[in-house]
Amino acid sequence: MQLTAKLSAILPEQTGAGKNGQWKKQDIIVETDGQYPKKVCISLWGDKFDRNILRVGNRLTISFDIESREFNGKWYTDVKGWKVESANQSASLQAQQAESYTPPSYGHEGGSAIVDDDCPF
Repeated sequence: MQLTAKLSAILPEQTGAGKNGQWKKQDIIVETDGQYPKKVCISLWGDKFDRNILRVGNRLTISFDIESREFNGKWYTDVKGWKVESANQSASLQAQQAESYTPPSYGHEGGSAIVDDDCPF
């Protein structure tokens, strides 16, 4: 899933040690657009993101997964970000990809070419 939102808070980084070694987690709070904006806490694990773009007020495009787990009869839901980009950088990349697309040529306007490639359909 993907979300573009404004960064409204950066919570203190958390670190620890588990059975798989050292870990660190950075929680951020983003605010969505729209008539009824929502605040969402997103956890960023490890060093898989550029900390320089984490500035309050920046618009970010975040790719994330949602996962729920049960513990002692209660359910807990995490929003885990796995890719964070500046929204400006993301929009620029999409525009570049759109500009670099070249539609297939069929030899003449409005028609389709007949190709002999031994394909039965």
